[in-house]
Amino acid sequence: MKRKYFFYEEDSRPIQPTSADIILRQQLEYSISKYFYEGCDRNIQDLLSNCRWYVTTHASVLTLVIECPDQVTNWRVLQKLVRMAVLLQKIVSSAKIRVCPPKSEGIPFEMRVDELSVYRDSA
Repeated sequence: MKRKYFFYEEDSRPIQPTSADIILRQQLEYSISKYFYEGCDRNIQDLLSNCRWYVTTHASVLTLVIECPDQVTNWRVLQKLVRMAVLLQKIVSSAKIRVCPPKSEGIPFEMRVDELSVYRDSA
């Protein structure tokens, strides 16, 4: 027996986000950034102040991006990554952290906050 499915145009999501969608996404990213930063201890806040960092949503995945100015800072950020992931996971259960070294000095490292058990076991 062949099934027929009816799909109405108004049931689909819009191809292009509306200006309201964009504003709401920006407000969400800002709020998550604020809660994340305020939840960090002073050492992590100081470390982040040396970097360019932001929260973004791309393809429905929330990502904390940390762009490091030099390799020393990059290494220090990587050492604090598990602590930052624990905090981020308290705010949003499904997210990634991407740590970017200076351009031409390596490739970004990414971890998902739902992978924390792997990193805790190896730490």
